[in-house]
Amino acid sequence: MTSKLINRRDLDFVLYELLGVDGLTARERYADHTRGTFDATLDTAYAIAEDHFAPHAQKNDEQEPTFDGTRVHVIPEVREALDAYIEAGFPAAIHDFDLGGMQLPYVVAQACSGVFTAANVGTVAYPFLTNAAGNLLAAFASEEQKRRYLIPMLEGRFFGTMALTEPQAGSSLADLRTTATPAGDGTYRLAGSKIFISAGDHELSDNIVHLVLGRLKGAPAGVKGISLFIVPKFRVAADGSLGPRNDVALAGLIHKMGYRGATSTMLNFGERDDCHAELLGEPHQGLSYMFHMMNEARVGVGLGAAVLGCTGYLHALDYARNRPQGRPPHAKDPASKPVPIIAHADVRRMLLAQKAYAEGGVALCLYAARLVDDEKTAPTDAERMRAKLLLDILTPIVKSWPSQWCLEANSLAIQVHGGYGYTREYPVERIYRDNRLNPIHEGTHGIQAMDLLGRKVPMARGAAVEALFGEIAATAAAARDAGLGDHGAALDAALDDLRGTTSTLTSVAGQDATLFLANATPYLEAMGHLVVGWIWLRMALVAAAAPPAEGPGMGGDADFYAGKRAACDYYFRWEMPRIAAWTGVLKALDRTCLDMQDAWF
Repeated sequence: MTSKLINRRDLDFVLYELLGVDGLTARERYADHTRGTFDATLDTAYAIAEDHFAPHAQKNDEQEPTFDGTRVHVIPEVREALDAYIEAGFPAAIHDFDLGGMQLPYVVAQACSGVFTAANVGTVAYPFLTNAAGNLLAAFASEEQKRRYLIPMLEGRFFGTMALTEPQAGSSLADLRTTATPAGDGTYRLAGSKIFISAGDHELSDNIVHLVLGRLKGAPAGVKGISLFIVPKFRVAADGSLGPRNDVALAGLIHKMGYRGATSTMLNFGERDDCHAELLGEPHQGLSYMFHMMNEARVGVGLGAAVLGCTGYLHALDYARNRPQGRPPHAKDPASKPVPIIAHADVRRMLLAQKAYAEGGVALCLYAARLVDDEKTAPTDAERMRAKLLLDILTPIVKSWPSQWCLEANSLAIQVHGGYGYTREYPVERIYRDNRLNPIHEGTHGIQAMDLLGRKVPMARGAAVEALFGEIAATAAAARDAGLGDHGAALDAALDDLRGTTSTLTSVAGQDATLFLANATPYLEAMGHLVVGWIWLRMALVAAAAPPAEGPGMGGDADFYAGKRAACDYYFRWEMPRIAAWTGVLKALDRTCLDMQDAWF
């Protein structure tokens, strides 16, 4: 049976035909791999996701974790799924062989992560947060800290969290109050509270390693005074053995709209003035360390949103093919059989929109993941620098565009199901709720918009945005030579529009920064739609160049490529025209939202 998580044929298309990921095996770091090992890893991910993660997704949602005042309780299937995930070696997928890792390309590991996320976002939250914490330790921890904390995390014995947010500060990390006082023995005593800490407490692992942002006594105000600390749930002795419970208290669980299978916690550090912490890296560099890993984290959020769009779409597609209802407009006989609802043009419209959003989002996110690999392993300095520039400018788009539009795909999946889709008996209701978090965490939609316009566009004197515009222009030119000239011309026109809009906005940045950023969100919308149009045209070029289907069993491939071309047509005819509306507001330097007064609401 075809998977309803992510279409495997589509994943192979993106990885190998669009991105040429098998070519990474020519690089020294990945020389021990072949496409065969990549495929085997993906096969394993699908098998574990289908057999161990997907079956309890609904139960995980209905029977969310509970706290009895002493212990957190989760359903037993979570532990069983994580055991299978750990046994297969996925916690160490991208890490060095010397650390017990698989040394997989990041893009392949992300593709596997997408499969697990599509199956069960609640359960995968535990290892995925551990992966993020482990990446930070791998980059900045001392060798001793790696031995005591990172290695057990890669082995699946310890899990990890990222403890950033505080109740009074939210996204404004400059206002955090958690403090660390030197204890005189090289460690610190931490005091403070954190909120919305996913996977912050449970009994699924021997230990939980919290990476906590805080301030040293006397640190500079604002973000320049933030440090990063390792705070284990149980103290870890020099020989790696577990000591007593650290002074980290679960103040309570938070009950979210979605992601219900993962504990969301309020944590108090140092209620007894005995919370032992270790400094990670250098003092006052905590935020820079976090941003060092932020590209990868935000690519992961975007991919999570995209694959939830995919699984919702595949459920809607299956329902539309099997739900008989109504008759075509030309069928006048009421005694004739109802047709499957996919026969109705408006249902096909909703399915096409979902396909365009979800498959476009997955391709965009895996392209960004490929850039992560190129930034680290491309053969020349120039290639690595170009990959870094592209990744920097694309990261806010990769995080936010799928979070916005693949959520819309999930809304359309409910609509395709009709009244059934609004019930808990069908998974699309749960998938929508799970995806609704993605426009919020790892930086809200509005924060990403200000990051894109305020930081990424001007960075390196515009080098990053010009690198991106250059890639888009090259694809538009290639389309003209491949029989896709109409789409190439449309992409060129939209690119020119964005160039002009960017110039208009940046011209006022120095005079009125508030006005410059007031409409950052429509800039993100316009740029995001342009970028995904570029990605879709790249996919259409690959589909157009595919050899014609011949012989037995080739019809499926012919239909697959035809579907790619049709989805590209849909995107260019229905979605690209939105760009002009957004740029119209931007070029006018519209003040409607900026001038609105509190008292007028």
